Amino acid sequence: MSRYVAFLRAINVGGHTVTMAELRSLVADAGFGDVSTFIASGNVLLSADAEPADVEQALEKAFADALGYEVETFVRTPEELQRLAVAEPFGAVEGGHKVQVGFLKAVPSATVRAAVAGLSNDYDTLLVEGREVFWHTSGGISDSLVKPGVFNRALGQPSTFRNVTTVRRLADKVG
Repeated sequence: MSRYVAFLRAINVGGHTVTMAELRSLVADAGFGDVSTFIASGNVLLSADAEPADVEQALEKAFADALGYEVETFVRTPEELQRLAVAEPFGAVEGGHKVQVGFLKAVPSATVRAAVAGLSNDYDTLLVEGREVFWHTSGGISDSLVKPGVFNRALGQPSTFRNVTTVRRLADKVG
């Protein structure tokens, strides 16, 4: 059995509420083992005898069947999280600056990577590496100058973001 972390996009939005106990039950009922959640923002640790892409598909189907709406799911291995935990693509981050890690399903093309990086400004710096987007802000993400619609159009695929501190804590839990 392999250990994975699944990052869920928008499981509790649009009037939907899924408790962490319900979420753990849904994942276990879908056939996964050692299920736990980490903070109430759609982070699920689990074990499976399957490849990450197969785990993503199985979870998405289980969520759609049980909840009646789509929940994009992004699965990473402990090794991938360890790599992200030590990554410092912007160097040492100081003061009120923040770094978010965005999870993608597929590696974007060079054109898309350039378009996302082109959204950088005096407040935001964006960088795509592999299947992740690193987003550095000079303060809170809520004050970002990059509007969600513009970002989503440039990226051209679903994503979900977590603060780098959360990513590091998850890497420690599965490491």
